[in-house]
Amino acid sequence: MNLYEQQPYWLMKNGIVATYPSLDKNLVVDVAVMGAGISGALTAWHLRDSGLSIAVFDRRHAGMGSTAASTAFLQYEIDTPLTELCRQLGEQHAARSYELCRKAIYDIRDICKSLRPEFGFNLRPSTQYASFKKHTARLRQEYELRKKHGFNVQWMGASDLKNTFGFEAPGAIFSEDGGEVDAYLLTHALLGDFQRPGQQVFNNTDIQSIHHGKHGVALHTSDHYKITAKKLVIACGYESLKYVPKKIADIYSTYALVSEPLPEKYFWHRNSLVWETAIPYLYFRVVSENRVLIGGRDDPYHRPHIYPSVIRKKTAELTRAFLRKLPHIPLKPDFSWAGAFAVTKDGLPYIGIIPEIPDTYFALGFGGNGITFSAIAAEIIHDMILGKKNENAVLFDFNR
Repeated sequence: MNLYEQQPYWLMKNGIVATYPSLDKNLVVDVAVMGAGISGALTAWHLRDSGLSIAVFDRRHAGMGSTAASTAFLQYEIDTPLTELCRQLGEQHAARSYELCRKAIYDIRDICKSLRPEFGFNLRPSTQYASFKKHTARLRQEYELRKKHGFNVQWMGASDLKNTFGFEAPGAIFSEDGGEVDAYLLTHALLGDFQRPGQQVFNNTDIQSIHHGKHGVALHTSDHYKITAKKLVIACGYESLKYVPKKIADIYSTYALVSEPLPEKYFWHRNSLVWETAIPYLYFRVVSENRVLIGGRDDPYHRPHIYPSVIRKKTAELTRAFLRKLPHIPLKPDFSWAGAFAVTKDGLPYIGIIPEIPDTYFALGFGGNGITFSAIAAEIIHDMILGKKNENAVLFDFNR
């Protein structure tokens, strides 16, 4: 699967950060992790002091799958509003899911602080506005429910939005709890900190087949090497779906652009992420080098190859949509790309085990919150592999 097309900003900006070898011999480990993106890196990092031998494998270069095409913003809000998630899961489980996403933002901040050198992380608010007047009542209900469960939010009316952000909308929720981090660079920082004696990372190692036995898992590579592991973690993003025996997600196409650098005078209140209630939605935020990232306008399908003409068309649509909100900003696209985007029935990830696939753990951070979902998955899988009970695992179970 092509996980993205053309020029993801983070990959173009950072280039090849670290080089890891390909596997050139048979290997025996306690834990094999398939996927060296942010999900696999966080999982391996959490297990680094467990005393287990661990190897991480990627068929590309580390971080160059979906992680390189990330929008790099961390939200606790998922694609399914809390009001709707309550109807699907019940209020207790729905609120807990949102709370875990909020906790994950601060967990990632703490991880970044613990790395040496300390890794860059910024807290950033987010603002979701009603796209149409008819959306206002529903968004207000969302605000009241989040307020009830202790989220740090405030309601902004039309005049508040105009005075604070400079654009018009009938109402919005302003959320204090959000963050930004370069997921591509963080992946390499985690993998660098993870590597201890008996813990390794391999690029260009394509797992062709997986065989489950009574005493573990055997992985066979395209270069005819064998990896024997007691436990397997599958963290291959959307490509993991081929290992799941039932349909759990639909793959959409999503689009993004990053502008040329702009003077700071054009930026809005606290460089907040701004997004809307319409589906498919538009979102925009300020990123490094004084650029603006704009994304969204998803298509409910994903083809093996997205033509450059389609990306150019979507880039123009995103630019026009942004300028309708903030026409005074002289925005010019500099980078643009398309990526795969998985949608689940409730907007939540799938984490943990599938009973018919022994000794295997899945970290599938689908939806719009891939980085925060990855942090949640890493903690749950860490506990599962070490035989500890994790009370949050049931929220993301495959049989929910």
